Amino acid sequence: MNEVITNNDVQCTTALAALHNIIDPEIGLNIVDLGLIYQIDFDETAKEIFMSMTLTTQYCPMGASIKDGAERVLQHAFPQYTIHLQLLFDPPWRPSRISEEGQAFLNRY
Repeated sequence: MNEVITNNDVQCTTALAALHNIIDPEIGLNIVDLGLIYQIDFDETAKEIFMSMTLTTQYCPMGASIKDGAERVLQHAFPQYTIHLQLLFDPPWRPSRISEEGQAFLNRY
């Protein structure tokens, strides 16, 4: 799994904990363990969060729902911040981004 890039490890840990609650409904795995989060940066002065993420496919039918859910949980976890979420498809998502926990979840049957 590729690690999430961040400029604030402590705040990123809080953000990732919140993002664990967003489940890709087609796969049944949360977006963190699925490896959809690329970067989360924090501007403490301006109280802004900049997050870049991807989807398993550019044409994911649940993409808008996943993106909206990610924005919602970040806003709840950081109510004083403005959230800027960008969907990227370069580099494309690959199964190798799935965490060990995610692999265990997917291989449980």
